[in-house]
Amino acid sequence: MKRYLLAPGPTPVPPEVLAAMSQPIIHHRTPQFSALFAEAAEGLKRVFQTQQDVLILAASGTGGMEGAVTNLLSPGDEVVVVNGGKFGQRWLKLCAAYGVRVHEVVVEWGEAVEPAAVEACLRAHPGVRAVLMQASETSTTALHPVETVARLVQRSDTLLIVDGITAVGVLDLPMDRWGVDVLVTGSQKALMLPPGLAFVALSERAWARTKGAELPRFYFDLTREREALRKRTTAWTPAISLIVGLREALRLIEAESLPGVFARHARLAEATRVGVERLGLRLLAPRAPSPAATGIWLPEGVDGARLVRFLRDEMGVTMAGGQDHLTGKIVRIAHLGHVGAFDVIVGIAALEMALARFGHPVAAGQGVGAAQGVLKDEWQGSGTG
Repeated sequence: MKRYLLAPGPTPVPPEVLAAMSQPIIHHRTPQFSALFAEAAEGLKRVFQTQQDVLILAASGTGGMEGAVTNLLSPGDEVVVVNGGKFGQRWLKLCAAYGVRVHEVVVEWGEAVEPAAVEACLRAHPGVRAVLMQASETSTTALHPVETVARLVQRSDTLLIVDGITAVGVLDLPMDRWGVDVLVTGSQKALMLPPGLAFVALSERAWARTKGAELPRFYFDLTREREALRKRTTAWTPAISLIVGLREALRLIEAESLPGVFARHARLAEATRVGVERLGLRLLAPRAPSPAATGIWLPEGVDGARLVRFLRDEMGVTMAGGQDHLTGKIVRIAHLGHVGAFDVIVGIAALEMALARFGHPVAAGQGVGAAQGVLKDEWQGSGTG
């Protein structure tokens, strides 16, 4: 059975990246590794749209999130956390684990945070040291207004810490221009790699804050990693093969160009939304949809957990279900990373057939046809040979 991976992480890995990672491993304390490491580090700066160093950690994205907390905060510090989904909750749990005091801005799952709510929380708690939020909340497929929140935060010495794990490399998120102080992502999303790497970039004022931060840290000591990076290496043993693959993935991104990458993701997301709405299904995040993945409410009476298993095990199409109170109620179709027009068509076609199998018949090809209407100009100008 041919399989299709349309979950929001891990995402498909291009064959060029797989081939690069299959090369014989080299030692990480050699000039050969230093050269490719330095090339990858420079490429990451262009994807993050920053002049700052982008640190490469052998960890999942959560490791980058933890490093942001432990390197910038002290016990008893106050922070604002935008809690609008499973990964907003992760900020809460990380802060609780380290004795950081949290003021929550609670957002309904599927909605974007209102900047006015963040502003009100900052006014009510003038001692807040940082605002922690997602750019794209993977669990709800909602997109938060990072640029607007960044403008609010810049009025004080409060830092803005952003989980960009399903945003960096998907949409235009210029770290320096918007004034994001900390930006985190992971390898298994838009960077088209297997899981295992986290990437973290800090602004100058965030680096200044690290000097007074008093939370314990050892492995995720970002200052130590920065010193190592400037010697073209890592503080600890790196995930060598993943970094080899990272260099190749960054080359692919640069060949497409960042504007091209952003436009492709926006186009695939629009096609997915149009396709599922033509089937009479409702979007989970209709007012602020993320270009990384589309969340879809399933019809009443359709067991989402069984549907996702059927798609994966019987049809070979892996999508994601809902989490927590959304378990069994939604399906999420991802369209980030190494994904193209025909992946979207396959995903919508599979959903049509699976819905019919679960007692909710739809007109065959209706969603697919709507998606094709968005994608029909995908190859415009390519000629006919």
